[in-house]
Amino acid sequence: METTMTSTALPLGPTAHVDTFTRDNLPPAELWPEIRLDGFDYPEYLNAAVELTDRMVEKGFGDHVALIGNGRQRTYKELTDWTNRLAHALVEDYGVKPGNRVLVRSANNPAMVACWLAATKAGAVVVNTMPMLRAGELAKVVDKAEISFALCDTRLMDELVACAKTSRFLKQVVGFDGTFNHDAELDRVALSKSVRFEAVRTGRDDVALLGFTSGTTGTPKATMHFHRDILVIADGYAKEVLGVTPDDVFVGSPPLAFTFGLGGLAVFPLRFGAAAALLETASPPNLVEIIEKYRATVCFTAPTAYRAMLKAMADGADLSSLRAAVSAGETLPAPVYEEWIARTGKPMLDGIGATEMLHIFISNRFGDSFPACTGRPVAGYEAKVIGSDGQEVPRGEIGRLAVRGPTGCRYLADAGRQRDYVHDGWNLTGDSFIQDADGYFHFAARNDGIILSSGYNIAGPEVEACLLAHPDVLECAVVGAPDPDRGQVVEAHVVLAEGVEGDAALVLALQEHVKSRIAPYKYPRRIVFTDALPKTATGKIQRFRLLEDPA
Repeated sequence: METTMTSTALPLGPTAHVDTFTRDNLPPAELWPEIRLDGFDYPEYLNAAVELTDRMVEKGFGDHVALIGNGRQRTYKELTDWTNRLAHALVEDYGVKPGNRVLVRSANNPAMVACWLAATKAGAVVVNTMPMLRAGELAKVVDKAEISFALCDTRLMDELVACAKTSRFLKQVVGFDGTFNHDAELDRVALSKSVRFEAVRTGRDDVALLGFTSGTTGTPKATMHFHRDILVIADGYAKEVLGVTPDDVFVGSPPLAFTFGLGGLAVFPLRFGAAAALLETASPPNLVEIIEKYRATVCFTAPTAYRAMLKAMADGADLSSLRAAVSAGETLPAPVYEEWIARTGKPMLDGIGATEMLHIFISNRFGDSFPACTGRPVAGYEAKVIGSDGQEVPRGEIGRLAVRGPTGCRYLADAGRQRDYVHDGWNLTGDSFIQDADGYFHFAARNDGIILSSGYNIAGPEVEACLLAHPDVLECAVVGAPDPDRGQVVEAHVVLAEGVEGDAALVLALQEHVKSRIAPYKYPRRIVFTDALPKTATGKIQRFRLLEDPA
């Protein structure tokens, strides 16, 4: 059994990486959070993708359905063979070396999961990206991780190819078929390969995944996760809280490019022989349809979607197969929780996670959940609420959330941000919480300026920069305005150039301007035209005053 080790004493095990970029760019040991591995015992050599595919076949799950999507079902044996062929192609035809970063761009479909698993088997460090990102946003990811090779659904090539044309790092973009027709370059190369592949003998402490998140400046941060971390989130949260069994069918809306989605829609089901039904367009009506069709049992989505699903139930939808409705990405409003329980009789589990921590670390449990309550730490984690002095505050008082456990924050080549996130071995998540007298944690607010809208993290300054590029905009400030359906919405307060009239047509034009330049989910759903923005004597915009008096 592993022993508990502190961040300054935690040794790194063996590595298979010949490209040592990620290990070279880990934070200095003194800046690591305390990593507590009691109960998570893995061998020195570990390849997470092998554990989720080949090993499951060895355990007798070969004929069980693993992935559903785009009109087909794949068994564990089929998924294993598919990923082994792809891994052969990556190594033999494209020269992927252990430790190379491989970017994957796709909507949620089985082909994206297969590419992630194949690259992991080849020893690569995978960077999954959302299909909505534009060339400029992709360029920031490519530059930060120094990515030279990318795999892309052929339906989404344009922005990535545009990125490659101006990138000093990205040299090759290879297309794969996300529709299961296998009519793309990578698929054609892989079809001739053997279904047996000797996966790279990666160490459990080799970086397997870079999860990108945005700070308040919109500058991407890369969080580094080891092979063992990928299994930890399954063997902790998914096992203890969800109690996953081979009979489960998972559905959900979060992109696989988010660690929340990758865990809930790939790692968790595959670790326990269950199935995942993947949707490229995971709108609430589509979620309802797939739950009914495949009798799904576990759903991962945001409160916004659950509200829409409740309306669908009123119209006759049958969601009785669900045994667990997991809500994360934003705070779960008590009315949504209460209506869900009243209408379905089934539990809704609120939880909080972070890209830095890989997945959920505080959660409600079956038979132990309450409205407006996030719950208690997941097995292996501990949490506390601290004040500005770093000391724990009395129960019932608001403060900053601090957490530590078997996963923790490791920023790629970013010691400054690492110091901001990790203090005295604890991870500070950027959230304000209250812990009650019984030890339950209750979300209060975000404290880092991120706008949380329908489960998406949106950096206001990035939207501001985009709006300021429009010739009609003189000044602007973006805030997260409260919204009953989305939690928050992006609200832009705009001072127009002289002679420009603010009307409905201009609102639409500015919204389309933003959508065309950055990911569409970031666009301002509300635009308020104003004569001036509130500022300090030194000229700093006082955004909090916009929320006090938005009119």
